[in-house]
Amino acid sequence: MGGGRWFYFPTHIWTPSGGWFASPKNWKANTLVALGGIGLAALSTFSFSASLERRPIAPAWHIPSQSWCKHAEEDDDSL
Repeated sequence: MGGGRWFYFPTHIWTPSGGWFASPKNWKANTLVALGGIGLAALSTFSFSASLERRPIAPAWHIPSQSWCKHAEEDDDSL
């Protein structure tokens, strides 16, 4: 019974990505650096998008992004 015959696989191998069963010593620091970079990229994209957002036609109801939009008071008279 089983899923087929047993095959050999190496447990100690070097690859750039870490190979099988990779557990680097500083994985927590690497994870924090990666998440910090992603957060910084998201924050800069958000602020750039908010500075460019314009609504030439006033919306019929309140849109949440009008709270942080730079030109909301200029574009919508109800604010």
